[in-house]
Amino acid sequence: MDYNYYITAFVCLMMFSAAFGSTLPNSTNPNEAEACVNGATISLTFDFYLSSCPEAEAIVFSWVEKAVSDDPRMAASLLRLHFHDCFVNGCDASVLLDDTASMVGEKSAAPNANSLRGFDVIDAIKAEIEYFCPQTVSCADILAIAARDAVVLSGGPAWEVEMGRKDSLTASKASANNNIPSPNSDLPTLMSKFQALGLSLQDLLALSGAHTMGKARCSTFSARLNGGGPDINVEFLQSLQQLCAVNTTLADLDHATPMTFDNRYFTNILSSEGLLPSDQALVAGVDEARALVQSYALDARVFYRDFAKSMIEMGGLQSAAAGEIRRNCRAVNQILP
Repeated sequence: MDYNYYITAFVCLMMFSAAFGSTLPNSTNPNEAEACVNGATISLTFDFYLSSCPEAEAIVFSWVEKAVSDDPRMAASLLRLHFHDCFVNGCDASVLLDDTASMVGEKSAAPNANSLRGFDVIDAIKAEIEYFCPQTVSCADILAIAARDAVVLSGGPAWEVEMGRKDSLTASKASANNNIPSPNSDLPTLMSKFQALGLSLQDLLALSGAHTMGKARCSTFSARLNGGGPDINVEFLQSLQQLCAVNTTLADLDHATPMTFDNRYFTNILSSEGLLPSDQALVAGVDEARALVQSYALDARVFYRDFAKSMIEMGGLQSAAAGEIRRNCRAVNQILP
């Protein structure tokens, strides 16, 4: 396949996104950043594959573009995969590992079971990258690039993705259950989980804005349906109760612009129309959090700037454990034929 088209399209989208409200953040050193989790120091760079696999980002972009065109909801799904990966022992593609006889992976953990999507898209990306650059590009980096491209293709900000991650040799269902925030979390719980990873309140608020896309099962916001949790708009509550009369129904996380990456999520929260209890909790009781929500609702450019910065911060989380470059994102190399 000729990737000149995708390289050109990718560059144009990045320029368009930057021109319309995104400020592309840089680390202190624009070419390198270090992320520390549990004592590990991992150097990530923006141009990690410039020589070893220059086609990598164009390949990812082409597959994400196709996936989002075929199913617009896939943009939110790919972004969520990256989130749920990074919150469990760092961004190491552990979320992609299938169960084995000796390991129960993260796919069956409560926050992920029957809800994470996009594994086939990552498989397709990895297969093509392996064809051009065998055992060079990590699955963890693919997740990070795909998340950025999903946001850009949905109208959101662009940022340079730092690369050089390694893929984990194992996964942890228990850590996924413990570390990934619940949709019923209150603000102190959310703050605690983010702080445990070295992420700030601003990171929490900005990254929560990812809920401007995607859907949630009615079972995940049952507390809202029953009128519990933080304050709720009565008219909005009635619309949800009607929608969720059948428990398997999906609801838009952002009922105003569900397929577009914008700042309407924050407007919804200020109108007491946050879908999940954890969404509405962002304006319950902490003045600094409410002020950030208000600033993001008023100016999309501020939200885009902070979201891009926080994606780089979260994307830098790494584990102290040894890693590898998987040939297949679903299995560690030692068990492959």
